[in-house]
Amino acid sequence: MKLKEVIKRARKLSQPYCISDGGKFRLDDIDPGDTGRLTAENKPEAKEALQTGVTALAELQDMLYAQDRWGVLLIFQAMDAAGKDGAIKHVMSGVNPQGCQVASFKMPSSEDLDHDYLWRCQKHLPERGRIGIFNRSYYEETLVVRVHPEILKKQKLPEKHAGKDIWDTRYKDIRGFERYLGNNGIIVRKFFLHVSKDEQKKRFLQRIERPEKNWKFSANDAAERKHWKDYARAYEDTIRNTATDEAPWYVVPADNKWYTRVVVAAAIIDALSTLDLAYPHVGKAKLEELAAAKQELTAEK
Repeated sequence: MKLKEVIKRARKLSQPYCISDGGKFRLDDIDPGDTGRLTAENKPEAKEALQTGVTALAELQDMLYAQDRWGVLLIFQAMDAAGKDGAIKHVMSGVNPQGCQVASFKMPSSEDLDHDYLWRCQKHLPERGRIGIFNRSYYEETLVVRVHPEILKKQKLPEKHAGKDIWDTRYKDIRGFERYLGNNGIIVRKFFLHVSKDEQKKRFLQRIERPEKNWKFSANDAAERKHWKDYARAYEDTIRNTATDEAPWYVVPADNKWYTRVVVAAAIIDALSTLDLAYPHVGKAKLEELAAAKQELTAEK
């Protein structure tokens, strides 16, 4: 399939889940079990579509790297067991490792807490020509920190900056930061993998019952389920307040991993297609240099 056709299909598939104006967004508007027009019987077709997408993504990423003008930041956020790691692994499987940078953010260190909350993420922003992937990000500051205000108390903020307006302030700061990145050639695309509570429970049980998955589960995972409604509210407010034209959110149904991965790949392809990517133009002087080098090489005995 030609690249133009893949891009056209990718845009059609991903657009229903794209939130660029969060004013009227409601998390309940998107069904975690949605699979578009596909059903479980279409899984082989979806896997084939994913492979086509991975191939197209590799081609676009190669041009991105060669052109060395744009950078791409992909942010993945989700409830536990929503499939972030798997989506990143499968969707980016064909990308040249030289052109991809991945950062995973856990609890902030003491050094992190001695800086502003964007500091540790800024250190991992992608270079021009590269795709940067954040597995969790500065959005934890409007999600887990909001659900667990005791974390906020550890951030050493002056009292006047830790009041009731802090979330609105952080939304404003993040919008400004992402606008700044866009103005400097780093485009931002954000993914919330939207898993249902029932599906999360099912995946947790699989991690407990299957020895090879035990390492993925911790008691804290189950404890966090008690805050499900709080997290849902925090995600909804965050997406509503930080979805913009230049840095949209994709709220991707995550109950069916095979569909999640296809949508994520489609959204990334669509994003890259907006950058007018091309291999660098080779001018007359360079062509003459290449011709001379070819003549020299072919003349070798």
